[in-house]
Formats: sequence, structure tokens, C-alpha cells
Amino acid sequence: MIAWPIAELVPHSGDMILIDAVESFDQDQVCTHVTVRPGGPFSRPDGSLPAWIGVELMAQSVAAFAGCRARSKGEPVQLGFLLGTRKFECNVEHFPVGTELSIHAQRSLEDDNGMGVFECRLSGPGIEAQARLNVFSPPASSQPLAQPNAQESSHD
Repeated sequence: MIAWPIAELVPHSGDMILIDAVESFDQDQVCTHVTVRPGGPFSRPDGSLPAWIGVELMAQSVAAFAGCRARSKGEPVQLGFLLGTRKFECNVEHFPVGTELSIHAQRSLEDDNGMGVFECRLSGPGIEAQARLNVFSPPASSQPLAQPNAQESSHD
């Protein structure tokens, strides 16, 4: 297991951090896990998570990949964006409370402008989901949300 806490790897905080830990990481892939717990911001009344949250679990795993990569180089964790997903498929409608889920994200494409594509798999007992995520991480010099005193433009 990777020693860095998830909160130091992904640009989320509190209840919005949905994954528990990074199991492994290398220059092309990351494996993370989560235990489904009741009472979260996306929990259903029975405490389970709707299957569509699998996309966010995959996206946070990609963010953890980027965070691990940055931390291993001694660099700060950068903001990134989920642009979209293709072919999200899941064999269940929800993830029951107590279920241990493993998420694997494999980088299949990355360019110098910050665009990336990841092939993702989520699995657990009787659960299989997969998707291709398109992501973007702007170069550090162009982090639009990180600039102090940024002024909103007015559109008339």
C-alpha cells in the first residue's frame, strides 16, 4: 500500500473523498480500493452507493495516479478535470454496504498539453464495471482556478 494519505493525493476534502487508499502505483497505472459505507453524500437510503458513482470512483483513482506521480517527483498535486467517459458499463445497479471495491486505472494516452485517456475497471464480489475516462490537467502555469485575485468576466 502507498503511504501517502488520499487527502494528500486528490484535490478533494472531507466526504467528497470517496476512495480509501492507493494499493499500488507505477508510471502507467494505479490500483485503489474503497469499502462502501453508509452515510456518505451519495449513499442511498439503505446505505448502498448507486452504480453510477463508479465513474467518480474511477476518476478519483485517476486523480490519485496523478497525485502519486507528482508526489514521487517532489511536485505539488495539480488540479485535474474529468472531461467525460465512454462506455461505462456495470453489471449491478448499486454497490451494497460493506462491499470492498477495487479500482484499476491504466493510462492509455497522454499528451504534452495535459489531455489523457484511462481504461478503468472496478470490481468487487459479483461486481464488474468498466469505462474509458477522458481527463485534462492544465499545465501548472495555466491553472485557471488556482490563480489568486482572478476576476470573473462579465457577459452582457
